[in-house]
Amino acid sequence: ACPIEIVPTSSTTAALAMGDALAVALLTRKGFREEDFAIFHPNGSLGKKLLVRVEDLMHSGESIPIVNVNAPMTDTTLEMSSKMLGMTVVCDDNGLIAGIITDGDVRRGLHKWGAKLFEMRAGEVMLRKPKSISGDILAAKALSIMEEHSITSLIVPDENNRPAGVIHLHDILKNGIA
Repeated sequence: ACPIEIVPTSSTTAALAMGDALAVALLTRKGFREEDFAIFHPNGSLGKKLLVRVEDLMHSGESIPIVNVNAPMTDTTLEMSSKMLGMTVVCDDNGLIAGIITDGDVRRGLHKWGAKLFEMRAGEVMLRKPKSISGDILAAKALSIMEEHSITSLIVPDENNRPAGVIHLHDILKNGIA
């Protein structure tokens, strides 16, 4: 294949093909799985998809936007803005997750109710039964759920249905899990 016939391109190509065939045969024979690859390459794309969990990336503690169902919408929008996740968890008087309000809900509320939106309470505007995910689930699965439902965040409840965290689409993408 070399135009001046001094470089053995055919033999190097053949050697490369044989090496690839041997590698694939050994992988198959040894039962090498994606999970095994992830262990040896934890910071690679596949490693992150198979090893990084929601709890590794989620916002927790004071960084979770939370309001009470009785919070005025003025306070609700301030909480959403200060935590910069484009949403807030809405909790009942016992601290249990009651719903979610997103920046999209605020825009739709302005369209529907106008300025009266800011006279309302969070419990009147919230979406009940928000999408949630367990902290021990892979972040790649969280991304899949977000894509499936066209949403940008998931609430991570604890075992008592109190907010333990929030994972946002940007947290997943920023960490190379896509």
